[in-house]
Amino acid sequence: MVTLNVNGKQLQADVDADTPILWALRDTLGMTGTKFGCGMALCGACTVHLDGAPIRSCMTPVSAAEGRKITTIESMSASRVGKAVQAAWVKHDVPQCGYCQSGQIMSAAALLASNAKPTDRDIDAAMSGNVCRCGTYNQIRAAIKDAAATLSA
Repeated sequence: MVTLNVNGKQLQADVDADTPILWALRDTLGMTGTKFGCGMALCGACTVHLDGAPIRSCMTPVSAAEGRKITTIESMSASRVGKAVQAAWVKHDVPQCGYCQSGQIMSAAALLASNAKPTDRDIDAAMSGNVCRCGTYNQIRAAIKDAAATLSA
């Protein structure tokens, strides 16, 4: 049994210590907002925050999260940054198929939480590990800039 702090709640997961966080979230805790994409930490669909930093939950074992804070897409609307990112995503019509979007939003929110005025280069660097097979990269960049403007207003 592993105790995880997920979205501010202490939750028990009956999993082995080497179980990836993704599977503890999805299969054991029923939190399906975080997606499985590639299983090799290459696509970003499984991105969550661990102590505020974006990580790939498909390759990070739950043992690495014990005593730390996991934040998932399910709680993004609870933060000012998360609300701004989600509103900008809707405004700029970012989602197409939507599969990668929880990971995209998690990476964008982590960027804006640490950098209130990101440049294109900053955005590219922060989002480089997130693949969008629908190719909405221009909308993603516009939404991040919009969310940054909203947050600095």
